[in-house]
Amino acid sequence: MVVKETKLKGCFIIQPNIFKDKRGYFIESFNQEAFNAKLNLDIIFVQDNESQSSKGVLRGLHYQKGEYSQAKLVRVIKGRVWDVVVDMRRESDTFGEHFSIELTEENKTQLFIPKGFAHGFIVLEDNTIFSYKCDEFYNKDSETGIIYNDKDLNINWFLPESDFILSEKDLILPNFKDAETC
Repeated sequence: MVVKETKLKGCFIIQPNIFKDKRGYFIESFNQEAFNAKLNLDIIFVQDNESQSSKGVLRGLHYQKGEYSQAKLVRVIKGRVWDVVVDMRRESDTFGEHFSIELTEENKTQLFIPKGFAHGFIVLEDNTIFSYKCDEFYNKDSETGIIYNDKDLNINWFLPESDFILSEKDLILPNFKDAETC
């Protein structure tokens, strides 16, 4: 696998080795030992999640705070998403900055998101399947987020806002300046 740190410290793009032949392809999507060695981490993932969404579904920007803060390893199994992370670590040099990347079934790219980051994505293709590993269990009481259209963050979601499909919960998230930090 090839690992490259993004402009946000501790957030990594991971490109697994893809072995293709006339039968199709093979990838090792996760190997705990190799992952921790390449990223110089000691992460143990405890929960896997998967969502299926239609084009235009925007999920986020979500994070868990406090002792339930989560590191995540995300990827697309089928389809395409525009994936966005925001550094919510007040002590970080990149606090309040965001990074985005297209994750697709073709490129097999993964993104490691450290604790203290908000995360969201918009689906660019119908029937997209998105998968992510978490190093802490979901805890409803520590869940929070940032509104997708925050003026200070000015995130480009690459689809017209009229095409967005959001949950009621995601429509009432606070602005970045009012959100809790990690």
